[in-house]
Amino acid sequence: MGKSGIRTAGKVSLDKPADQQENLHNRWHPDIPSVGAIKDGETVKIECVDWTGGQIGNNDSADDVLNVDLTKIHYLTGPFDVDGAQPGDVLLVEIMDVQPFQDQPWGFTGVFDRRNGGGFLDELYPSAAKAIWDFEGIYCTSRHIPHVKFAGLIHPGILGCAPSAEVLATWNKREGELIAANKLDRDVAQPPNPTNVHAGAADATIKEKVGLEGARTIPGRPEHGGNCDIKNLSRGSKVYLPVHVAGAKFSVGDLHFSQGDGEISFCGAIEMAGVITINFKVIKNGMADLGLKSPIYIPGPVEPQFGPGRYIYFEGFSVDQHGKQHYMDVTVAYRQTILRCIEYLKRFGYSDYQIYLLMSCAPIQGHIAGIVDIPNACTTLGLPIDIFDFDILPSGPAKALDMGTCAFANGEKEGKVTAGGKDGEYSFGGGLTYKATVVDKVKNAVSGS
Repeated sequence: MGKSGIRTAGKVSLDKPADQQENLHNRWHPDIPSVGAIKDGETVKIECVDWTGGQIGNNDSADDVLNVDLTKIHYLTGPFDVDGAQPGDVLLVEIMDVQPFQDQPWGFTGVFDRRNGGGFLDELYPSAAKAIWDFEGIYCTSRHIPHVKFAGLIHPGILGCAPSAEVLATWNKREGELIAANKLDRDVAQPPNPTNVHAGAADATIKEKVGLEGARTIPGRPEHGGNCDIKNLSRGSKVYLPVHVAGAKFSVGDLHFSQGDGEISFCGAIEMAGVITINFKVIKNGMADLGLKSPIYIPGPVEPQFGPGRYIYFEGFSVDQHGKQHYMDVTVAYRQTILRCIEYLKRFGYSDYQIYLLMSCAPIQGHIAGIVDIPNACTTLGLPIDIFDFDILPSGPAKALDMGTCAFANGEKEGKVTAGGKDGEYSFGGGLTYKATVVDKVKNAVSGS
């Protein structure tokens, strides 16, 4: 007899609010109830909403990006118990396929307003902006960034197993210490936040606990992976995830049609809803036997191919746009690398925001070139020239084309920043402020006081 079809272990609805779906959750916590079981060795399909839970529309305004509520994200499908998985094991996750839903063949890339999440270059580009991408098979195009077409390296942004209570406490302690020591004019981490917490089918008592203790899904973390946004975790890739709780409690979401290295605009991939097909295997005692403290992965065989000489590489160094020298700062260097690329492509008629969006989601190659020659770290960015339908090779003055515009919020055409926050309130992003009493309650719950 032939093999039976691959079952769908987790279904979602694109017509029902994400916070009303019991197989979704938006915090990491060991007490979020499992939504199903997967056999050791089994291959299943798992459906996912986009990371915002449907807050972004297929339209020509970025008002929805401006007003995204970041207290709600990310919506992940799960958690799933994998038979036999125990703390100390490793869960081998092999990505067999990832596809958008057939009846929703589009995705979006966004620049978040600096007051609401921002992005890698938010000091220079602080306003909300958006590009919609249409999918045709393996290819995508955008009415908001014309003369571009490329094949998507489709992948999940988030894969991970639930933390144990001890691991969760470690996360909250070290991130709380970072927040307490922060002297920057921006948020450096997001603490636990009960606002809009969604804990699947948890009862009221567990949901309250998850709200006060649950880790935000925004960053990746060394103990379990999570939101790593690695563009090469595509079809055929194998990911080795540490297991910290019985059953592993695996969750997945934040599907991307394509992404550039760094996902620089924060909402920088081509975000989409869709279906991921995964094979699960339990490696007993894998953390000790493999010397594994953080996830490792083996890329799959599927990747857009651009031949030798089909990239332009831009260089950046740890000297910022104001001419200030930084010591071996790779972040500063990569910002400068991207700015060099933006200046280059503006000559062809694109706006800064269009290029910023494109660099976030096109399959650019970001690399560290040198981190030993004081005082300057050097990074590079490889831009594939074949994604454009015109010649961008360096050959003298460029001819500017009519590139239209990406979508902006409230009719804005350039960045605007306004001061926020009032006495007695804390701003934790998400476009929201929280009264001191609420924040103090959360901080006390995390610290155990």
